[in-house]
Amino acid sequence: MTKTFKERHGFSRAEVTLANWRTAPYSRWSFQNVRDLVPTAAIAAAAPVAETPLPSDTFLDAPMETGLAGAGTARAFLDYAHTDAFVLMRKGEIVAEHYAAHADSDAAHLIFSISKSLTALISGILEAEGVIEPDRPVTDYLPEAKGSVYGDCTYRDVLDMRVSLDFEEAYLDPYGLFARYRRAMLWNPPQPDTEPETLAAFLLTLSKAERPHGGPFYYASPNADLLGVIIERATGARFGDLLSEHVWKPMGAKGDGCVSVDAIGTPRTAGGVCVRARDLARLGELLRMDGAIEGRQIVPAAWIADMRQNGDREAWLAGMNVDLPNGRYRSQWYQSGEADGAFCAIGIHGQWLYVDPSAETVIVKLSSQPDPLGDEDNQDMFAFFRALCRRTF
Repeated sequence: MTKTFKERHGFSRAEVTLANWRTAPYSRWSFQNVRDLVPTAAIAAAAPVAETPLPSDTFLDAPMETGLAGAGTARAFLDYAHTDAFVLMRKGEIVAEHYAAHADSDAAHLIFSISKSLTALISGILEAEGVIEPDRPVTDYLPEAKGSVYGDCTYRDVLDMRVSLDFEEAYLDPYGLFARYRRAMLWNPPQPDTEPETLAAFLLTLSKAERPHGGPFYYASPNADLLGVIIERATGARFGDLLSEHVWKPMGAKGDGCVSVDAIGTPRTAGGVCVRARDLARLGELLRMDGAIEGRQIVPAAWIADMRQNGDREAWLAGMNVDLPNGRYRSQWYQSGEADGAFCAIGIHGQWLYVDPSAETVIVKLSSQPDPLGDEDNQDMFAFFRALCRRTF
């Protein structure tokens, strides 16, 4: 007999609303079904196909002496860390994966701020084509930004999160500026007696802090949404179509993705992309291989080299938001600064894309972690990934 929605998930579909969809237990379903909650635009694959997960393997169930949260195996740690989907790829082959009982391996999972890193890939491709020049002022691309916080900064300041922005990522504040931001992107229910605003309009109301642009690293999601606005303005194309035609189809993604949009179709490029775990691993592998696949250059190798090798250390140390003491931040990507050359993209609620070139390994972890920021301590996650990269098959 077919189970009802409530029997499968522990709650009814009617219980999931804009007011609670990012909270437990509803997020275990909603992070894989964003299309059912907010408007989205497609990120099309060339020929979407269903994929069969690997059978349960001994790699994830073998004893693992990491000391992480008392977990004796990789699978136990993944369960502890609220993992929905996990993929480990080595030398381009998927060698281990894990899906929670409530997860669908073919579902397009919300990746939150990993979206920023995908947006930067499109920016890098457009840079190589001469469409965007990072050192130019934002107002060259978006004249209406004059008078806002973005009126006197460069596109590079936005890319590297060095805009002097008076804004706090207050994920749990239901009333402040961040809540207004989420209403503009249609992620929160409208507030009575408040005039609705679009995402792009909201961005241009933001104020400058009392420091110059180009100073310390200051992580602020509106910057990455502004990148999406500029990319669409500069190209005259929709972001989802650009990602599809420039990256998703050429790299051989097997599943369609999507990106959430606001009331007039502006993409939430800072955090609204949804993709399959396996396809995200394929993207990591593409970057590990310097942007090329089967002899075809998809992402410019020079842009990837710049992303991996550059980034201001002093700016990072002055504003570090992830526990990477040797790290850097460049073009919406985190660099570990370690000898292994690992780099990563990270999203709230436990989303990770981790690439270790020295171990020829790509790791994806997609989650429905209740705490947006906790992630069971970043150093636990980094230690876990490094331990996996050292293991042999």
